[in-house]
Amino acid sequence: MSEEKPIFGAEYEPTDRERLAYQGMFLMLQGAGYAAAVFAAVLFLIYGMIAFSWLLPPESKEAPDPTPLSFLIESEVPANRHV
Repeated sequence: MSEEKPIFGAEYEPTDRERLAYQGMFLMLQGAGYAAAVFAAVLFLIYGMIAFSWLLPPESKEAPDPTPLSFLIESEVPANRHV
């Protein structure tokens, strides 16, 4: 059998500068992949809750507010309080 040659006929060894650039590019793409996974998970959660709300009966969406007086309650903070 003949001796195996590399695809382009010469061995290629990247320099330290090229290796650093490739490693930096890989890490940036890996971080972008993680961000895309988190984004997709949040979208999946939001659309999952929307789909779950479609399963609820319409009467559940017309229920009265469980805390009807919550907007009338004011916090007791003195008016002349110096921060």
